[in-house]
Amino acid sequence: QVQLGESGGGLVQPGGSLRLSCAASGSIVSINTMGWYRQAPGKQREWVATVTSGASTRYAESVKGRFTISMDNAKKTVYLQMNSLKPEDTAVYYCNAEIKPSWIQSSRGYWGQGTQVTVSS
Repeated sequence: QVQLGESGGGLVQPGGSLRLSCAASGSIVSINTMGWYRQAPGKQREWVATVTSGASTRYAESVKGRFTISMDNAKKTVYLQMNSLKPEDTAVYYCNAEIKPSWIQSSRGYWGQGTQVTVSS
């Protein structure tokens, strides 16, 4: 019943920018946090950034100063503005959210299907 849908990935040159979006839909009571993870080929999935419903943000050191995460509570959507992209940013980016669905009293984690970001000249 709960789904996360990512969009905005693509191919960009080093130094370029992309804006990722992830919208949560379904029987949602509330969202505590939304965030982004990424996984490069042959690498473990790593955390990128997180934002709470109160707009508190945290970033991995590798993206700090270049990426900006934000959330629109009304639209149940998280965004990741990625600037000054580097080849090492190439990965599949996954949206993650801690969501309280309508059928349980506690929150649980949900994942999107992923969107490919490729940074190459």
